[in-house]
Amino acid sequence: MKIKQSAASRVFDACNYCIMILLMIVMIYPLVYVFSASISDNALVSSGDVLLFPKKVTLIAYKQLAANSDLWISYWNTIRYTVVHVILTLITTAAMAYPLAKKWLPGRRWILMMAAFTLLFSGGMIPTFLVVQKLGMLNSIWAIVLPSMISTWYLFIMRTFFEALPEELEDAATIDGCSSLQVLLRVVMPLSMPVMATIGLFTAVNQWNAFFDALIYLNDRSMYPLQIMLRNILVAGTTIQGEGDMSLLQTMKYAIIMMATLPILCVYPFIQKYFVQGTMIGGIKG
Repeated sequence: MKIKQSAASRVFDACNYCIMILLMIVMIYPLVYVFSASISDNALVSSGDVLLFPKKVTLIAYKQLAANSDLWISYWNTIRYTVVHVILTLITTAAMAYPLAKKWLPGRRWILMMAAFTLLFSGGMIPTFLVVQKLGMLNSIWAIVLPSMISTWYLFIMRTFFEALPEELEDAATIDGCSSLQVLLRVVMPLSMPVMATIGLFTAVNQWNAFFDALIYLNDRSMYPLQIMLRNILVAGTTIQGEGDMSLLQTMKYAIIMMATLPILCVYPFIQKYFVQGTMIGGIKG
């Protein structure tokens, strides 16, 4: 049976539609503009003639980027930094969140308080750099991965998710002879795909877009991630080689932005079904 809506309800729905359409335009336009600028003539982009649709379509910026070996080296560095960071973050966060979700853990309250303390205070950039330096991790993947491996916010999200899982499932596995580690790996983890996918996506996006840690800890050009190269082009105003032909600088800026953004955009549709569920369940307890 169709429910008749009041005039106020129809007005409210119309306002919602207008706001959502406006937000959609605001979010989509930058992507369309960057893509159009990346395949347009450099002179037209520099003069501001490209506003939405490309003009004098050319792929020369992509060809120059693809022919440069530094780009692919930095691409590979970003991929391995991101993959290693996501894997280690999920393993260590789950290993810490699971026992903290159990009320029988001795000192659980104090551990949670110390973890929450790090949300408000940290050692700072210089002490962290000195620790990384003393451990001999400069110019290595570990300088990028280890300092930010565990996020307290993600820890609390995963702990809340584990607390919401039925304890009867774990009790049944324990009766069948599973140890605590086996319960975690064979029962808890398969049921935790939504929160794992959500935290994995957030971690991957943060690491993929990160450049400040690499700027501080890496001196070897062969270790630079893609975002350092992107920063050099956007902020420093140099070409991908550092010097040389500047005639394609504007289109190269937008082309490398597209190349840096596309992988993350392609990942989201594959984990969307887990993402929505994970963001909802991770924040409630019932």
